[in-house]
Amino acid sequence: MSTPVGDIALIGLAVMGQNLILNMNDHGYTVVAYNRTTSKVDDFLANEAKGTKIIGAHSIPELVALLKRPRRIMLMVKAGAAVDEFIAQLLPHLEPGDIIIDGGNSLYNDTNRRVLELGVKGILFVGTGVSGGEEGARFGPSIMPGGAPAAWPHVQGIFQAIAAKVDGGTACCDWVGGGGSGHYVKMVHNGIEYGDMQLTCEAYQLMRDGLGMGADEMAAVFKEWNTGDLDSFLVEITGNILSHKDEDGTPLVDKILDTAGQKGTGKWTVIDSANLAQPVTLIAEAVFARCVSAMKDERVKAARKLKGPRPGFAQAKKETAKKALIEDIRNALFASKIVSYAQGYMLMRAAAQEYGWDLNYGGIALMWRGGCIIRSRFLGKIKEAFDKNPKLQNLLLDDYFRGEIKKSQKGWRNVVSLAVKKGIPVPAFSTALAFFDSYRNPRLPANLLQAQRDYFGAHTYERVDKARGQFFHTNWTGTGGRVSSSTYNA
Repeated sequence: MSTPVGDIALIGLAVMGQNLILNMNDHGYTVVAYNRTTSKVDDFLANEAKGTKIIGAHSIPELVALLKRPRRIMLMVKAGAAVDEFIAQLLPHLEPGDIIIDGGNSLYNDTNRRVLELGVKGILFVGTGVSGGEEGARFGPSIMPGGAPAAWPHVQGIFQAIAAKVDGGTACCDWVGGGGSGHYVKMVHNGIEYGDMQLTCEAYQLMRDGLGMGADEMAAVFKEWNTGDLDSFLVEITGNILSHKDEDGTPLVDKILDTAGQKGTGKWTVIDSANLAQPVTLIAEAVFARCVSAMKDERVKAARKLKGPRPGFAQAKKETAKKALIEDIRNALFASKIVSYAQGYMLMRAAAQEYGWDLNYGGIALMWRGGCIIRSRFLGKIKEAFDKNPKLQNLLLDDYFRGEIKKSQKGWRNVVSLAVKKGIPVPAFSTALAFFDSYRNPRLPANLLQAQRDYFGAHTYERVDKARGQFFHTNWTGTGGRVSSSTYNA
């Protein structure tokens, strides 16, 4: 019988799994590696893991036998059925108090279910978001664990050791909460990532098509932006991408087909925002922008028949005007980014209320401050906002962000109006501005909308001259009845 020497096991030897194992090994943990295709275990031990104390297992029973108690087993496999299949294989070999960790991009509802189902059997289940891609997994990702609280003391040391560090060594990992909260926060992170990427792409298109700038010139702009308020991983890599040359010396970015893929987490964010009645409009537009990009062949045909204005900005011919427009684009990017994060935090707040989670919003910003794809200087300001006021209703109401929006607003509006006049699509910039204007408007036209609903469906309405909670119905045509709808949805 094998002597239990493993601190933790990891199942799934794709890129993220291998790099997390190597990261754990670097921090002194003995890791047991396993993969469904066991030849991958041998390949890993002979190559990437050569010379380490990583142990290979060729079966589930062998893996379990190699682990110290309580056994800690992390799954880095495809979300969905594969996770449940491995749980089913593990269960006969585990005992109460053992811990299963799902580090994939699972839907939070699945994690909710697994925490409950395994809890009945005495198994502690943790669903943790892991962000940072290949490099993050290897040298320090952002880790967002949630699930059975009793598991945290047993995984805290490992997770915080391998996580990214900021602000003098603070780990970008802390306990998020119960149930599927860890995976929920990761889902919102990915939705915000969709938004950040789309916003960056719109800034790029405005400079490329509106200002006629080349890749090298745009690269210089993004690199300059990365030294200021927009300092972030995505702005940094955008500058690097625009600088990168193909084998013939021309910008590689210009040769990449303009069709974007997606794996579904952005879509999940939008679906859940609709279920919770939260207007996460920017992430939704970012998801739909990818869908439109995928219609490449149809767009090429449409371009031959559907005509609009020429995209060039006449003002850009003068260098001073060009510089001013670039600054306006920067302002539009920064202001829209503030709205995107404000919407993401609105969604997390609504989810916490709906699902009974006690989320630390400043702590979440700290977890995202390093290691993950959306890491940025900006997140430090979000942490400060929630540290100052843990009950902050909306980031837009924080003094710092309110002031930044005020400074950016003129350029933001100029960019959106110019884009509309010149036929350059800026769905994320424009929906961010529309949300901002809606949120600050004390009287929207929904009074007319409610009248329409009452007219055709007797859905009732409230009155400005009566107390909230009183509902009225009008017989608008004189031929309708006095009976109103039995339900009222605001």
